[in-house]
Amino acid sequence: MQTEDLKQAVKAKYGRAARRVAGGGCCGGNKAVAIEACPDPITAHLYADSQAGEVPAEALLASLGCGNPTALAELKPGEIVLDLGSGGGIDVLLSARRVAPRGKAYGLDMTDEMLALARENQRKAGIANVEFLRGEIENIPLPDGSVDVVISNCVINLSADKGRVLREAFRVLKPGGRLAVADIVVRGAVPPAIQKNLELWVGCMAGALEEKQYRALLDAAGFVAISIEPTRVYRLADARELLQAKGLDVDSMAPLVDGKFISAFIRATHA
Repeated sequence: MQTEDLKQAVKAKYGRAARRVAGGGCCGGNKAVAIEACPDPITAHLYADSQAGEVPAEALLASLGCGNPTALAELKPGEIVLDLGSGGGIDVLLSARRVAPRGKAYGLDMTDEMLALARENQRKAGIANVEFLRGEIENIPLPDGSVDVVISNCVINLSADKGRVLREAFRVLKPGGRLAVADIVVRGAVPPAIQKNLELWVGCMAGALEEKQYRALLDAAGFVAISIEPTRVYRLADARELLQAKGLDVDSMAPLVDGKFISAFIRATHA
């Protein structure tokens, strides 16, 4: 799979998602459809009602993550936070509230439509200690040692060069800084039929690293105290729903992914 092809596919998918939210909702442009009714078993039901109430509805509707890194990160007032692949801005806005008043939250995204949506959500939320940056997670536009915490929500798996992403995260973290991300992790080899499918890669599955690979890349980047905590195992019913939505042969492919893919909290520390 060519890196540029993957990048353009990711941009196209998330651009469509941003336009859909801006036009009325997460499902078919219908404002009456709640996020819980969306057919994606990975992205639904990630935020408590109390957190959802802290951000504009559009930020919640644009969430395409697989976890809640703001809960994972244990943020403290005064810290500087960076969200890799910030999308509609939900995790950036939630983080900004937790590090206020002296702290700051950065969001980094390469999709213009998502950046526009995120900045509008920031305006609606009235949160000042936020800055959204345009760029790629493989080339973070921040200085060395400038960030206390790096978070991300089901985005690192979308990169064709995950090792570089993790090296960049290590570079911008201060000594003792923390990586706290939610991501999709695979247990065992990814079936070739899934690995070759660009739509599934963009949909957060085929690009997932095997757990040992994830640990090895974090270690190679310089991180210590690495932990991977499963939060949800995707069973056959979840796979069937997702694969059917992609127009694929559910009966032949779904058994190949039953129990292989998990959502996980991944923690590591800058040495």
